[in-house]
Amino acid sequence: MKERSGIVVTYVPGCLADHQRATVGAIARTIAALTGCKFEGEYDPLARYGGRLYFVPSDTLLADDARALGIRTREDLFGGVVPFPFVATKAIVHPLVAPDASRPPGWSDAFTDRVRGVVLPGFTAFTVQDARRAAENLLALGPVRLKRGQGIGGRGQVRVADAGELESALQRIEATDLGRNGLAVELDLAAGTTYSVGQVWVGGLHATYCGTQCMTTDNDEAAAFGGSDIVVVRGGYEALAGLPLEPGVCLAIEQARAFDAATEAFAGLFASRRNYDVLRGRDGWGRWRSGVLEQSWRLGGASGPEVAALAAFDADPALRVVRARSVERYGSSIAPPDAIVHFRGVDSRVGTLTKYTLVEPYEPAP
Repeated sequence: MKERSGIVVTYVPGCLADHQRATVGAIARTIAALTGCKFEGEYDPLARYGGRLYFVPSDTLLADDARALGIRTREDLFGGVVPFPFVATKAIVHPLVAPDASRPPGWSDAFTDRVRGVVLPGFTAFTVQDARRAAENLLALGPVRLKRGQGIGGRGQVRVADAGELESALQRIEATDLGRNGLAVELDLAAGTTYSVGQVWVGGLHATYCGTQCMTTDNDEAAAFGGSDIVVVRGGYEALAGLPLEPGVCLAIEQARAFDAATEAFAGLFASRRNYDVLRGRDGWGRWRSGVLEQSWRLGGASGPEVAALAAFDADPALRVVRARSVERYGSSIAPPDAIVHFRGVDSRVGTLTKYTLVEPYEPAP
């Protein structure tokens, strides 16, 4: 048993679904055990804590909010801190449609210039007019996907194939949200594979991973995130490169690393969790394309496997690599006996749901 030297708390300022709140708490408990800290539940600004606080927020934090909490570096939280709201969203991925396009304070053309070669064709818009211009430019290449800046797990997206569908979709966009968080207007790919690439730092442990995501259907038969299946190595990208990986995975890793390096354009950004989704699929002309879809510097769908892998490395200093999986199943479902269950029950918003993580020995593909 490690000597307790600090306090882990969750920070959930918004309104989360039951299963999301439970997942934040479950991961915070794992981190507390991993670091030898005491877990004291959700952060109470009126409480007088008897030790150094480590935060597990439900979302990416703004720099001013982080400073008010005493968060100064990535050693103080599981997640990330950004200087402007849009930096935490999908809005940073693509350039603006034109020099005269609307832009928020802190917008960085330098960043979008650097990542242009590692993302899919697309634009970011902060007004309906700019979104229309962007989509009209892209429709010549095939169907287009409109993605709300703060959409999660494939929600808040719509695919449009022509001008009529575009106008119908634009009429449903809420202007205030668009102006604050932006809209990604991106070439839609079919028959795609979504890769997860990232790194985490907790205490003295550092791990890097790659893998794939899967989709499922929720209790309303709508598409929903179904889990991540990742290979996690102790150390950095150099350790990951030592594994026998498929060419598509290697390309996804290269693109994620380039995207990650470009974030230095945003002064004040730091994160102990850096996750990137990369999509590979065919465009409207049947051509294969690959590019980073979005970043996540907050607790996400792969965080259960991330921290479970770190715990496995901590328990066995000789262990160098593991396979870790998160699973989300709607409706009645039974988790395996060796699973780490994050939520099992009836969520007041989404209905019956089971969420769990499995850590298994790594076996290279034949």
